Amino acid sequence: ASLIFGMAVKQTTAGRISQFLSALSKQEDKQNIAVSKDIDRYNDLHDDSKCNAEERGNRYAELVNSYYNLATDFYEWGWGQSFHFANKLAGESFHESIARHEYYLAARLGVKKSDHLLDCGCGIGGPLRNIGRFSDAQITGITLNEYQVDRGNALCQAAELNRCRLVQADFHKMPFADATFDHAYSIEACCHSPDKRDVYGEVLRVLKPGGYFVSYEWCLTDTYSPTNPRHVRAKKLIEEGDGLPDLTHTRICDAALKEVGFELIEARDAADDPNPGGEDWFTILTPSYFSFFRLQFTFIGTFLMSIVLNLMEWLGLAPKGSAKVREMLRQAQLGLVMGGIDRSFTPMYFVLARKPLA
Repeated sequence: ASLIFGMAVKQTTAGRISQFLSALSKQEDKQNIAVSKDIDRYNDLHDDSKCNAEERGNRYAELVNSYYNLATDFYEWGWGQSFHFANKLAGESFHESIARHEYYLAARLGVKKSDHLLDCGCGIGGPLRNIGRFSDAQITGITLNEYQVDRGNALCQAAELNRCRLVQADFHKMPFADATFDHAYSIEACCHSPDKRDVYGEVLRVLKPGGYFVSYEWCLTDTYSPTNPRHVRAKKLIEEGDGLPDLTHTRICDAALKEVGFELIEARDAADDPNPGGEDWFTILTPSYFSFFRLQFTFIGTFLMSIVLNLMEWLGLAPKGSAKVREMLRQAQLGLVMGGIDRSFTPMYFVLARKPLA
């Protein structure tokens, strides 16, 4: 199992902590940002008294870039190189569940070594490297964020994956010719688009005829009610804590795929797949004194993390505003758990679509 589910670039806990501290200390110089100012500007974008959902949609590039400038190092340190969720099957470790989630997409695409794949919204390229090593296919990932491109390409080089690369690009305006890719996939990324028709239309354009597109989408479910205060609160927290302009319903994804010209083959909420003896995708975000990772979500863990980050800011080991970034991510955690428990939200609405042959 360790061979099958081995990550493309393995990191020890000590190595991840060292990388995180190094990244934090150099974050502002590398990204040419001021964390304290960027987190305040980001929070203003989600203040409804200053910026509504439509305005956030119009400024999605600024919203997404600001978010990932602030959150990328926290994600890699705390979560790993693959920025997504997965149900955990009985007997699986967290990282095994993440890798299986990615390999499932590759299997549904029927990836061959000769294929050229598009990873649409790739983060720092964790899935890209895992699928690349698993399949030996050529994979090009795109992300709007320059810092993620630089970090991801450095990790590809370290993993000696010469057929994998990251490119800085807006997935609404991809710098590729028509019919470039054999297949495409996206993992929890299209939620950053203010209009899924725009991104799906671009994916359709760059796919070869007969090519498949498969995706896990962040969506509101049929359970969601706009008159339920708890559902509305969870939605807002998820949007604020995850750099999203506006969460939409699963039926919006289905309709958008069909409208731009895809043949929709399959659509389902993979969070509801049978999982006897396993764990829901959100369990890892719930408080527990019996799990080292989940300890941070307890009252004591939250209190200690706040003290540590504020101390690091005071000592100059972390940029001013780092504690605010962590609090932003904590609000996302609260919303995700609420939405998961209520089943009003899913991060894994699975869609499989095909570009017509003619």
